[in-house]
Amino acid sequence: MTSLPPCPSFVLISLMRHLCDTLPRKHDLPPARKSGHHRKRIMPAVIVDSAIYVDGKRAVEPGSLEEIYDACRSREGIAWIGLYKPTAEEFESVAEEFELHPLAVEDALDAHQRPKLERYGETLFVVLRPARYVDESETVEFGETHVFVGKSFVITVRHSEVPDLSEVRQRLEEDPELLRRGPEAILHAIMDQVVDDYGPVADGLENDIQEIESQVFGGSADVSRRVYELSREVIQFQRAADPLNEVLGALMRGEIIDVDSEVGRYLRDVQDHAQHVSDRLSGYRELLQSILSVNLTLVSLSQNEQVKKISAWAAILFAPTLIGTVYGMNFDHMPELHWLLGYPFALMLMVLTSVLLYFVFKRRGWL
Repeated sequence: MTSLPPCPSFVLISLMRHLCDTLPRKHDLPPARKSGHHRKRIMPAVIVDSAIYVDGKRAVEPGSLEEIYDACRSREGIAWIGLYKPTAEEFESVAEEFELHPLAVEDALDAHQRPKLERYGETLFVVLRPARYVDESETVEFGETHVFVGKSFVITVRHSEVPDLSEVRQRLEEDPELLRRGPEAILHAIMDQVVDDYGPVADGLENDIQEIESQVFGGSADVSRRVYELSREVIQFQRAADPLNEVLGALMRGEIIDVDSEVGRYLRDVQDHAQHVSDRLSGYRELLQSILSVNLTLVSLSQNEQVKKISAWAAILFAPTLIGTVYGMNFDHMPELHWLLGYPFALMLMVLTSVLLYFVFKRRGWL
């Protein structure tokens, strides 16, 4: 058998390069479809609570998003998933599982949205701005909560400690009749909690404004700065409460979705409370403007009083200065210069003039 001649090394290298170039690269291959058994699972720390509700009662403790989704479809239940500050990677699995719109997902991850109501297909997207009053610092802290409402699910994304949705969940689970009304009932309960939390915040601002009123008439020097800080908090509060009132109105009127009549009555009650908060904030804003005007007026009056005092003392000191100037001209023909009592006379004239001016200004209230 005839043996083949040895192949030069450079030929082998050329053949290997040719084979590598002809093989498909990784980025040229079509993306592999995700199998139902290999879906991404969200981190346990991100999901605060999740449950399936069937006929108004908590029925299933799901172990994964797939179980939640399958239970919703097979048993006609309602899923409520609560998340706290998820990242884009952590929220991706939820968005894929429940087919959430990319624009809504982008807004949910960005914690700088104004309260609004949008619809993407069969899913509602609601942005809420909860608030709480911090007694220690006498300030208002604002949070943000995003709610996705589908036909058989509710997904809440919180970016702050408020509102406490565990209380909302517990209150709903104690009222199965309301929970049977569907996902809109859960949305109502969340919005009701947000509006209820507005009450203590408004009370805290009212107390701060009352303290400012006493400080204004007490002559405090830091009033203007505090009035500005309170005005800014009231404006931020209005930006959270007023749009929420519009969202509630749109839900009640059925502009976005048809709401159950019973849920609509509950929403009307929430809107009444939200409108009351908005009216209070409008009154606070006007009151703060009045306080600021009064403070500026009092400051102007105080400055005028200071100017009066300065002017009075300047006039009192000007009299002896004028007399001393007259007798300091050193003219030869001034009779008082060679008078024996000229010097005591000049001093007495300075004192008498100053005392006379003092009593005149004192009587007129300048001193």
